[in-house]
Amino acid sequence: MPELPEITVYMEALERHILGQSLTGVRIQSASLLKTYDPAISTAEGRRVDGIRRIGKRIVWELGGEGGEEELFLVFHLMISGRFRWRERQASIPKKLGHAAFDFAAGTVLLTEAGTKKRASLHLVRGEDSLAAFARGGAEPLEVSREGFRDALVRENRTLKRALTDPRIFSGIGNAHSGEILRSAKLSPVKRTSQLSQEELDRLYAATRESLLGWIERLRAEVGAGFPEKVTAFHPAMKAHGRYGEPCPECGSTIQRIVYARNETNYCPTCQTGGKLLRDRALSLILREDWPQTLDELEGLDGLEGSLPVLPAK
Repeated sequence: MPELPEITVYMEALERHILGQSLTGVRIQSASLLKTYDPAISTAEGRRVDGIRRIGKRIVWELGGEGGEEELFLVFHLMISGRFRWRERQASIPKKLGHAAFDFAAGTVLLTEAGTKKRASLHLVRGEDSLAAFARGGAEPLEVSREGFRDALVRENRTLKRALTDPRIFSGIGNAHSGEILRSAKLSPVKRTSQLSQEELDRLYAATRESLLGWIERLRAEVGAGFPEKVTAFHPAMKAHGRYGEPCPECGSTIQRIVYARNETNYCPTCQTGGKLLRDRALSLILREDWPQTLDELEGLDGLEGSLPVLPAK
């Protein structure tokens, strides 16, 4: 799922390509995409894109009104596999992956979504006040002060992984970047917010800013003046997320994982948990009391971790 860094780069690309341009046509191919019927999607046609903004993991197009017309907003949530594509004017919507096309004089923005389960959504709403329904209240991680960060983090006693990804606590951080932040901060994903020392809080605040800003700059450099074409849930430069079974780039220990339902959390046991292995709910159902407690014990199981199936949690 695109998170704050990817969404930021999408927004910047959209600003370069469509800001100040009039939306000449909207073509909806997927019935599951559009979640509103009033106002009708046709009322967006002819409106000028006056701004692009982010609400959490949603991207909002501000459509200006004229002659007393109320401002309209297109609110996109890409979910896991939704992606924007910039193509030539009046480009065809892909039959299998295509959701919609948004036509401009200079080109067309396509909205696509891979996979069989279509979760991406589009709302068309009237007026600034209508956007409040999409805000979850989380602090902006790149705008909040150190004190505000701490207050948001410790408001509830959560695991760090849950706290960073809860949109009511922080805005725009998901599974991938929370994993990168925690590895950088050298903190366990299951450590409780109430257990953090002041030094750990400061370390996490710094790591959050450095990691997110670093990824924004990296993605900007990759996109240049073009349009993002390879936005994925995993980037080859990531140091923890998606690296299960690979060596940690800092200490060389094998990256481990916790699997819960369809979610996977990757971490380095040496850098983040003092060499202790976190109890994977799926594997612990099989191993029970034989669950290894340290990385050394796991490595002594002769490859057991690679031979056991990962079962969905119940």
